[in-house]
Amino acid sequence: MSDVTKLTAAELGRKLAAKELSAVEVATAHLERIEAVEGKVHAFLHVDRDGALAEAKRIDDARAKGDEVGPLAGVPVAVKDVITTKGVPTTAGSKILEGWRPPYDATIMTRMREAGLVMLGKTNMDEFAMGSSTEYSAYGPTYNPWDTGRIPGGSGGGSAAAVAAYEAPLAIGTDTGGSIRQPAAVTGTVGSKPTYGGTSRYGLVAFSSSLDTPGPCARTVEDAALLHAIIGGHDPRDSTSIPQPVPDVVGAARLGATGDLSGVRLGLVKEFAGDGAEPGVAAAYRESVDALVKLGAEIVEVSCPNFKFALPAYYLIAPSECSSNLARFDGVRFGLRSGDDGKRSLEEVMQLTREEGFGPEVKRRIILGTYALSAGYYDAYYGQAQKVRTLISRDFEQAFGKADVLVAPTTPFVAFPLGSRTSDPYQMYLADLYTIPSNLYGGPAISVPAGLSEGLPVGLQIMAPTMADDRMYRVAAALESALPPLTPPAL
Repeated sequence: MSDVTKLTAAELGRKLAAKELSAVEVATAHLERIEAVEGKVHAFLHVDRDGALAEAKRIDDARAKGDEVGPLAGVPVAVKDVITTKGVPTTAGSKILEGWRPPYDATIMTRMREAGLVMLGKTNMDEFAMGSSTEYSAYGPTYNPWDTGRIPGGSGGGSAAAVAAYEAPLAIGTDTGGSIRQPAAVTGTVGSKPTYGGTSRYGLVAFSSSLDTPGPCARTVEDAALLHAIIGGHDPRDSTSIPQPVPDVVGAARLGATGDLSGVRLGLVKEFAGDGAEPGVAAAYRESVDALVKLGAEIVEVSCPNFKFALPAYYLIAPSECSSNLARFDGVRFGLRSGDDGKRSLEEVMQLTREEGFGPEVKRRIILGTYALSAGYYDAYYGQAQKVRTLISRDFEQAFGKADVLVAPTTPFVAFPLGSRTSDPYQMYLADLYTIPSNLYGGPAISVPAGLSEGLPVGLQIMAPTMADDRMYRVAAALESALPPLTPPAL
C-alpha cells in the first residue's frame, strides 16, 4: 500500500498546499489502490479514472499559477451512487437506472468541485438506499475490509468500505435511518449525519424526503468535519434547507482533539444503554463512556421512553414516502424501459419495467408504503407514525434540557456474515435500532470508532440538538484522542 493512501485528508491537504505532493500523484496512488483491492471489496460501481486525473491536473495547474484554492484542493473523495453527478453514471444501486448519466450535479457535488476535491468514482449501495448491508444492490454486495465474509453495513456500505480499505480518504454517504453511521460503526470509520436541512438534498435521488440527509464519511473526526464544512450550508434550490451557516464543526473537532471535555454533560439514554446489544458491543460502549468521563465529561442519565417506538414508526413513514418518490420511475421519462414493443399499453410497459427494474426490498417497501397511505388506513398507520415522531422529538428536547449531547451504541451488533439476514427482513431492520430516532427528530449524530468486539469494530453514537453539530464533533474527537486507532487487517 502506498504511504500516500494512508494519509488523512487533513494531512494530504497540507502536503498538497506545501507542494510536497501533486494532486495527480495523490489521485494516481488512490486509483492504483482501488485497482489493487476492488476485487476483494467491491466498494465502487463506477471508477472515473479519466475524470479524476483531469480534475487533479486542473488543481495542480491552478496551484502552479498561484490561484487561490481550498484547503482540501486535490484531495480525493468517493461519492455514494445516489448523488447525481453530471455526465457520470448514477444508478442508486438499481437496475432501473442502469447507465443513466445525469445532466446536472447535485449541490453538494458542485460544492466539492468548487473546493477542488477530486471525485474518484461512485460507490455501491443498497438499492435506492433501502437496506442495512449493501446486499440489496442490483450490482452485487460490497465486502467489509475487516472480514470480507461480512457485510460493510448499509445502505452506504460502499462509501464506508472505500474509506476503510484506503481506497479514498473521504466519502459521501446519505443517512435516512442510519445509512452513514451504521456502516461507519461496522467498518471502524467515522460517519456523520448532519442536522436535517443542514446539507442540501438537491440532486439526491430521493428515498424518504423528510429523513434523507447527505453527510461525510472519513477515517478521522477532523476529516469528517472538514468535508462537512464544504458540503453544508443553505441551498435555495432545496426547500427544506435551513437558512443558517454551518456551525464551526472543524474548530469543534480540533478543540475536542485536545482531550478536554470539562463541563460537557453526556446524556446516557436509559433505553439504549446497551440493552439488546451483543455483550462485546455493550462492553465497548461502557469503556467508551468511562474514557469520556476521564476526559472531564459529566454523566447524566436521561430517559427517552418513546424511542422504543422509533423502529415501527420509521418503517411506516419511510416506506410511505418512498412509495410516492419512486412513482417517477415509470419506464417513460428516463432509465430502464421494458416490453415497449409497440403493442403493449403504457400501463403494461410500466408494470414490466418496475417488475424487472426494482429489487425485492424496494418492492417490499413500496407495497408497505402504498398500503399505509391508502384510503381507510392513512390515519391508522401513517398518521399514527407521525404522532409517534412528534413524541420522539419531545423526548429529545427534554433530554437536551439536561445534557449537551446524548450517547449510545451505534449498532446492537458487529458486522454480521453475508447472507445471514437477507431472508429475515426484521432482523435486518434491527441494525438501525439505535440510529433511527435521530432521523425522526432531525438532529445531527455521528458514529466514531469505540474499540473492537471479537476482532470487529464497534461504534459509539453521539447525538446533538438540531444545528448543534459542533457539539458532537467535539465529543467524538475527544473520544478518538483517548482510544487507540483501529487498523483493518491488510487486504
